[in-house]
Amino acid sequence: MNEEILKYQRILVINGTLILLIGFIIGFGFLFFITGEISLFPIPGKIEYQVPGTYDAWRMAHMECIVNGLMLWLIAALLPVFLTFVKSIRWLTITPLIISWTIIIASAIDPLFENARGLIFDENSNLMNALAFFLFYPGVTLSFVFAIGILLAAWKYSKNHQQV
Repeated sequence: MNEEILKYQRILVINGTLILLIGFIIGFGFLFFITGEISLFPIPGKIEYQVPGTYDAWRMAHMECIVNGLMLWLIAALLPVFLTFVKSIRWLTITPLIISWTIIIASAIDPLFENARGLIFDENSNLMNALAFFLFYPGVTLSFVFAIGILLAAWKYSKNHQQV
């Protein structure tokens, strides 16, 4: 396999793994939120503490990390296939990295800061809500651009390489 493909696959796998590990750590925050205490068996003792946030915010932050980490692994595995019809391996690597990191950082803000869902931006938005919104915005926009770009490239390729 081409050394350049392997280089970009490593970048995607490393970042996907880091994002998964962040998701696992956020999962502990989710656990502590649900239980209302900080405790881990078999470590003795517990701290009675209600972690701030909401159930939906913790679940979203946890799941965004898992989904985005696995997405980067999937793209790494499919990179050789994508390169049969997409010209830029760099575009295939950098775009999903930007998507994943912006979305997981934005989703991690919500459970940690009050009124920081990041779903809308208006005159009532606080600083953390605005930060989450402006991280989500490019991530979601690039998700569409990335998927449509792959679809168009695959369609163009298949149209030009049809067997009669």
